[in-house]
Amino acid sequence: MEIPIPHYPPYSSKYNPIGHCFFPHISSLCQGLIFESVQTVEDLMATATTRTGLKLLTTILYNTYQTGQKVALDFKSNLKIVFDEFLRQWNYTPKPQLQVISSTILRYR
Repeated sequence: MEIPIPHYPPYSSKYNPIGHCFFPHISSLCQGLIFESVQTVEDLMATATTRTGLKLLTTILYNTYQTGQKVALDFKSNLKIVFDEFLRQWNYTPKPQLQVISSTILRYR
C-alpha cells in the first residue's frame, strides 16, 4: 500500500494552513483553564470554530503501542521512496516493490 508521508519542517508552522486557521481560536479558548483530564482538552477542542464556520475534529488515541518491533531485514533495501516536488526533504511516498513468488502468488515487499 502506498501511503504519502508529509512532514512540516521544525519551527515552520507557516507551511501548515490548518494550524494557522485554528491556533488563535484554540488559544483564546484555553485562557485561564486548567486541563484536569484529556477529556477536558478534547471537549474544549471540539468547541473551537472559525468565523467562516470551520470546526475542529478531535480524536484521542488511547491505544498502547508495542515498541521494539523490527521489520524484515530486506524490507528497507527493497523499498522505493519517491520524493514530492514540494519540500522534497519533508514529503515522500514509500512504494513497496511487487515480488513474484510463483506464477499464481504475488507478495508485496
